[in-house]
Amino acid sequence: MINQTLTMLFHLDVLAAVMMMLVSFIGLCVGSFAYRYMKGDSQYISFFIQLILLISSILVMVSADHLLLLFSAWCMSSILLVRLMIHKSSWKAAQASGKLAAKNYLLGALCVAAAFTIFYWPNGETSIQALIRQDNSSSFMLPALILLFIGAMTQSAIYPFHRWLTSSLNSPTPASAIMHAGLVNGGGFLLTRFAPLYLKHSNFLTLIFVVGIITAMLGTLWKLVQNDVKRMLACSTMGQMGFMLAQCGLGLFPAAVAHLVWHGMFKAYLFLASGSTAQEKRFDLGYPPKPLTFVCALICGAAGSFSFAFASDNSWLSGNSTLVIMVVAFLAAAQFSLSILRAQNLQHFLFAFITTGIMGLIYGGSVRLITESMEPMHLMQPQSLNGFYIAGIIVMTLAWLSIPFIRNSEKIGAPPVWMLKNYVAALNASQPHPDTVTVHRNNYRYL
Repeated sequence: MINQTLTMLFHLDVLAAVMMMLVSFIGLCVGSFAYRYMKGDSQYISFFIQLILLISSILVMVSADHLLLLFSAWCMSSILLVRLMIHKSSWKAAQASGKLAAKNYLLGALCVAAAFTIFYWPNGETSIQALIRQDNSSSFMLPALILLFIGAMTQSAIYPFHRWLTSSLNSPTPASAIMHAGLVNGGGFLLTRFAPLYLKHSNFLTLIFVVGIITAMLGTLWKLVQNDVKRMLACSTMGQMGFMLAQCGLGLFPAAVAHLVWHGMFKAYLFLASGSTAQEKRFDLGYPPKPLTFVCALICGAAGSFSFAFASDNSWLSGNSTLVIMVVAFLAAAQFSLSILRAQNLQHFLFAFITTGIMGLIYGGSVRLITESMEPMHLMQPQSLNGFYIAGIIVMTLAWLSIPFIRNSEKIGAPPVWMLKNYVAALNASQPHPDTVTVHRNNYRYL
C-alpha cells in the first residue's frame, strides 16, 4: 500500500535524480558554510530548521509526479525562501525584499495553479507522466503552457520578473547562495519537466528563445555596470537564467539542465566566497586587444567550440538550432582566452589553446552525459533555424565584440554621449527597489 502511494506521488527519472543530487550537494555546502557563518546569530537554530525544510521541499518538488504535490512543494519552497530573506524582521530593507519576492512568487503560484487546473480539467488526470504521454490536442493546452511559462519566469527572475532577485541582497549570504544556486533553477526544471508538451509547439519555443536572449543580454549588460559584488552576482544570475531559457527555446532541454548544474555549483561558490572578493588581485586585461592577440583569441575560440562539438556529439554544420550553442561556445572560449593572452608570446598562446580545448571537452562531455542519460525522455530535439535564432546569434556576437573594443573608455579617449546615456540607463534599470536599500548605516538592523 505504501509503495503504491509513493508510486502515485513520485517519479524518479534521470531529471529528478540530477536535480536531487545538485540540490543535495549545494545544500550540504551551504549548510557547512552557514554552520560557521551564522554562529552567534540569535536565530541560529531557526535559520537551520528553515534551511533544512527548504532543501527538503525542493527535493520533493523535483521528484513529484502528482500535480498537487508539485504545486504544494513549489509554494512551500517559495514561502520558506521568503522567510530566510526576512531573517531579521526588524530590518525594514529585509522586510521590503521579502515582500517584493512574496508578491512575485504569488503571481507565479497563481499562474502555475491555473495551468495545472487546465491540465486536470479534461479527464481528471493528476499524474505528470500520464499528462505528457497523452495526445493533448485540446485547444486549452497552449494557454496552459503559457501560464506555466509565466510561472517559470517568475521563479527564475526572467525579465520583466527580475526585480525581486536584484532586490534580495539583504539576505544572509547562505540564503543568497541557496537562492541563486538552487531555487532560482526551479523555472528551468518546470519547463524541462513539461518539455514534451512544449516541443509540440515550435512557434512557442521560438518565443521562449527570444525572451531568454533578451534576459541574457540585459543581465550581462547590467552586470558590467555594477560596483557592488552581490548586485553583480544577482545580475549574472539573471543573465544565466536567460541563457538557460534560450536553450529550452532551442529545443535543447538536456543542454539547459547541464547549464543549470554548472551554474548552480559555480554560483554557490561565488556567493560563499563573496566576502573575500575585496582582497582579490585585479589585473588589466589590456583592452582593446592588439590585432594579433585578437586573432589568437579567435583561434582559441575555434578550438574550444570544436572540442565542445566533438564532446557533446554535435556538429557545427548541423543546420539546426544547435548552431546557436556552437556560436556561444566559440564566443565563451574566445573571451576566456583573451584573459590569458595579455602577454603576447608563444607559451601563453599554447596554454590558452590547450586550456580552451580542455574546457570545451569537459563542458561538452557533461552535456553529452546528461543528453544520453535523458535519451528515453526524448528532450533533445533541435529546431529548424529561423530568423529569430539567426538574429540571436548576431546580437550575441555584436555584444561580445563590444566588451573588448568599446568597454574600456581609457583606451579610446572620452566616451561618446550615446555611450554615457546608455550606461546611465543600464545602471538605473538595474537598480533594486528603493525600499530594499539601506542608505545609511544607522538604518542597518541586522543584530
